[in-house]
Amino acid sequence: MPNEMIELTKRQAWKDLDSHFRNIRASSLRRLFADDPSRGERMAVQAEGIYFDYSKHLITGETIKLLIRLADESHIRDRIDAMFSGEKINVTEKRAVLHVALRAPKGKSIRVDGKNVVPEVHAVLDKMADFANRVRSGSWKGYTGKPIRNVINIGIGGSDLGPVMAYEALRHYSKRDMTFRFVSNVDGTDFAEATQDLSPEETLFIISSKTFTTLETMTNAHTAREWTLRSLKQDSAVAKHFVAVSTNEKEVAKFGIDTANMFGFWDWVGGRYSMDSAIGLSTMIAIGPEHFRSMLDGFHKMDEHFRTAPFERNLPVIMGLLGIWYNNFFGAQTAAVLPYEQYLKRFPAYLQQLTMESNGKHVTREGKAVDYQTGPIYWGEPGTNGQHSFYQLIHQGTKLIPCDFIAFLKPLNQLGRHHDLLIANVFAQSEALAFGKTPEEVKAEGTPDWLIPHRTFEGNRPSTTILIESLTPEALGKLVALYEHSVFTQGAIWDIDSFDQWGVELGKALAVRIIPELEKEPSAGLQHDSSTNTLIRKYIGSRK
Repeated sequence: MPNEMIELTKRQAWKDLDSHFRNIRASSLRRLFADDPSRGERMAVQAEGIYFDYSKHLITGETIKLLIRLADESHIRDRIDAMFSGEKINVTEKRAVLHVALRAPKGKSIRVDGKNVVPEVHAVLDKMADFANRVRSGSWKGYTGKPIRNVINIGIGGSDLGPVMAYEALRHYSKRDMTFRFVSNVDGTDFAEATQDLSPEETLFIISSKTFTTLETMTNAHTAREWTLRSLKQDSAVAKHFVAVSTNEKEVAKFGIDTANMFGFWDWVGGRYSMDSAIGLSTMIAIGPEHFRSMLDGFHKMDEHFRTAPFERNLPVIMGLLGIWYNNFFGAQTAAVLPYEQYLKRFPAYLQQLTMESNGKHVTREGKAVDYQTGPIYWGEPGTNGQHSFYQLIHQGTKLIPCDFIAFLKPLNQLGRHHDLLIANVFAQSEALAFGKTPEEVKAEGTPDWLIPHRTFEGNRPSTTILIESLTPEALGKLVALYEHSVFTQGAIWDIDSFDQWGVELGKALAVRIIPELEKEPSAGLQHDSSTNTLIRKYIGSRK
């Protein structure tokens, strides 16, 4: 790879993009569309059931050519091949990155250290399916012989955000005579509210922790154990009301869970990429194994598209490159994800971990400080709710915020004209952001001169519109994989490790040190800074 060691900002494509940006940054989307009547059709890609319209971006055909050249100079194709072939591209932890193996079909070969991991993946999926069917059918009984009616997933981070997002997204397909809840926060309120109206006799807990030592998860797990045994009394009841998603057989058995009901996964699966592994057990129980496998099929179809499609027609690559364009040249610090589908209400929160834990890095893979911006802040809410909340800032504020509008052509719940109104708002918002309203147009409406500046919209606010037929399990898999591989593309260009998360560790380590200090009287021996010492004493003093 002749350009492998060339720093990002010294690559020729980067320099050319910088020069191009100076020429184009004052461009108007009104003018770009006026000069190219076919722009709306030309700057769109349809692949794998997704229509991806990127015409309302501050770009020209030359911009896309230069961005693709940057991808080539960054050896994105080699990086894609390295991931799919099981190379240990997570350099700081010396691990392969193979969430794509979680959705590979039977018969496919993906190797780690010379071993095909696909048979193991399907063995776990089959075990999950057998268990899910027993719970769903009522043949799995609780300690007192009653069937399970409530499932509570206890996890945190990727062990929570993925399952809860998938459950909410696919609630339409879920078993409606069962209740599904999710506990992640170590704040006791989270557990108390999740169990407030449930019977322990009919409740199953899924404890999701790879090591079975995660502080927040295990604190909630032990509280769940105490809650269960207060009613069921006997320790032997634990095996009927708890299962584990973990790799620590010793700790699982110590907790009282039958290790036959332990579902494993692998160190080449990062937490934020694990919703389609055993971490998705609650999802499979909710929607059934058939729908779960359909979701995996959607993931795999987008994986193959990403792996094989030329960059100019490659949805995740185009999405990732547009993110680079705004983050690194326009200086945009955030990106908004705006799903016009109530079932996707947790999708922006899920993407926050996927994007910011992956690409919130300040050094390259070689450990050198970057001299450019990396991961932007992701945020959002479902439409149309956000329109009556933060859209004001996107339309008329001083910050440039690229937006992703996500919409579905067919509703899952057909109620009168609701869906027409919803989709009208999607199209109207992207149009308004792009083209705005000029002072002349405002004046022509009869607006008094003093009010014209307040009612003027500058426009030139970029957005992508993503259209999908309907929100099926397969469509959800495609959508999540689209963002996964977009994150990969950006991380590869920034030359950072998108698959470690050392930034999570320091605060957790300090919390472990502080916990015993909170459980005793104030001591002059506290060894923190003056602020933290004072806060600890204030907290302890409040208990008197």
